[in-house]
Amino acid sequence: MSQQKTIPERSAIPQPYTWNTADLYPSDQAWQEDFVRLQDLTARLAEYEGRLGGSAAVLYDFLTLEQEAGELLVRLMDYAQRRSDEDTRVPEYQAKVGRITTQYVELSRATAFEVPELLRLADKTLEEFYRQEPRLELFRRYLHNIQRRRAHTLSDCEERLLAAAGELAQSPDDIFSKLSDADLTFPDAVDGQGGRHPLSNGSFTLLMSSEDRALRRSAFQNLYAVYGGVKNTLAATLNAQVKQLQFFSSARRYPSALAASLDGTHVPVEVYHNLISTVRSNLDKMHRYVRLRKKLLGLEELHFYDVYAPMVSGVDAKIPYADARETVYRAMSPLGSEYQAILREGLDSRWIDVYENAGKRSGGYMAGSLVHPYILLNYQDDLDSMFTLAHELGHAVHSYLSNRTQPTVYRDYVIFVAEVASTCNEALLMEHLLQSTQDRRRRAWLLNHFLEQFKGTLYRQTMFAEFELRIGQLTAQGETLTADLLSREYRALNEDYFGPDMVIDDEIALEWARIPHFYYNYYVFQYATGYSAAIALSRRILKEGAPAVKDYLGFLSGGCSQDPIDLLRGAGVDMASPQPIQAALDLFGQLLDEMEELTRKD
Repeated sequence: MSQQKTIPERSAIPQPYTWNTADLYPSDQAWQEDFVRLQDLTARLAEYEGRLGGSAAVLYDFLTLEQEAGELLVRLMDYAQRRSDEDTRVPEYQAKVGRITTQYVELSRATAFEVPELLRLADKTLEEFYRQEPRLELFRRYLHNIQRRRAHTLSDCEERLLAAAGELAQSPDDIFSKLSDADLTFPDAVDGQGGRHPLSNGSFTLLMSSEDRALRRSAFQNLYAVYGGVKNTLAATLNAQVKQLQFFSSARRYPSALAASLDGTHVPVEVYHNLISTVRSNLDKMHRYVRLRKKLLGLEELHFYDVYAPMVSGVDAKIPYADARETVYRAMSPLGSEYQAILREGLDSRWIDVYENAGKRSGGYMAGSLVHPYILLNYQDDLDSMFTLAHELGHAVHSYLSNRTQPTVYRDYVIFVAEVASTCNEALLMEHLLQSTQDRRRRAWLLNHFLEQFKGTLYRQTMFAEFELRIGQLTAQGETLTADLLSREYRALNEDYFGPDMVIDDEIALEWARIPHFYYNYYVFQYATGYSAAIALSRRILKEGAPAVKDYLGFLSGGCSQDPIDLLRGAGVDMASPQPIQAALDLFGQLLDEMEELTRKD
């Protein structure tokens, strides 16, 4: 008898499991009133053109007003995007996202004079301004970071053109999101007994984790059949994304789009290349993992629809959300009462949108709003979902502390450190779960998940990073990123990373077509570097206790008040060196040792 699980409409989700957007705006009318106010602030900021070097008082007033407009912009965007992500089919909130995006471009255009005018100020003049207006000291680091970009800043007219092109630059990501999340529908996946299961981007991972191989294969083939049907459209979209990155990097006289991206966060390009080279030198461990997976699943051939199936069966894996939130809370006890109090507030005050509904954006994320963080989940009552909760709560506490500790100009931590707090939470959760069981089979089940984290974060995200690097290089050489080219490059990487014991299915060559992070501008490598840093930090916290926690909370409260490498050094890890990456990979090898020993008796 077939089983049908329907995806509910938004209206069917109980309110306690939805986020409270009223904390941002109580009504759409209130949003509209602030939108008009932002338009007024934009016009007022434009009136400062040609005046920033006139006096310290004028410069201070401009920077203060710009901060006010920036905070308002973020709040307006938060509301519009959160409401749109609740149900991507609703045109009203799609329109609001479009309007505030357009206004963001208008604000950028109105203030495009800022950087060129500031770059014309001599260091001597700025020092005199600091003396005349002591409150400008707050902005010293901000102004210094602008000065260091002198070689990549253009004329006033050219800066205005680049600002005006900003909305176009966001189009590839928007097109991908609307196509993948709102327009594409997928045939039901069919299990070994003929039961039908709704297939979506949100349910795909859960289906791929099933012990029913027929269901996994059906979900895998059906999902990629749909993406394959629009592969040329998605190739053109990704081609446009990479070309716009190349355009902006070339216009600003960077040697590459990668260099332009990393310069924005003060991360040396060598860190990116160190990651790839260190992981590549440890692919033997990944190949060993693949062989172990093939053996434990008892398969003659290991396919990509087998890579998420549990290697250890017979363990109750159902974890309701109520249990997950309390487990995560207890697991964070090594971080102290201050940290746990923030967690409790978030769990009890509707920061989190928990369950999947029809039209909801897939995946999970945290948005660090100033009122409080917002977390989107598509919770599925499994171990992966509990770890996603821990992950996003790590982001949330990071944003919460930075927003409340740093002044507006330094609140936003840079992308490079963004994944550290989230993955540190995951590492602490895993340690808690391992310490909470003496059962050999359950421990093997947990180690299976730990190994999956390494595979999915340190290896897979590095493979993604290498793919991004490769398509960026091909574009710079004048190549057009066709579906065939993208699939060929992606297939070759899978062959390298997964090794000879993995069957390279034709469908996996299309995986590039469904990965949203390829539209995030060299973002994914930071999952891998962040995971390496998090492993080091979690072990220091568990070993040293209070001193390590103090340093870690200082890091979480740092915003962008220091360069990211320096912030992490303050917490006890040096990501300018490949050492943390190698140490994490060594741990992966040790976990493989233990997993082999635990399962040898089965």
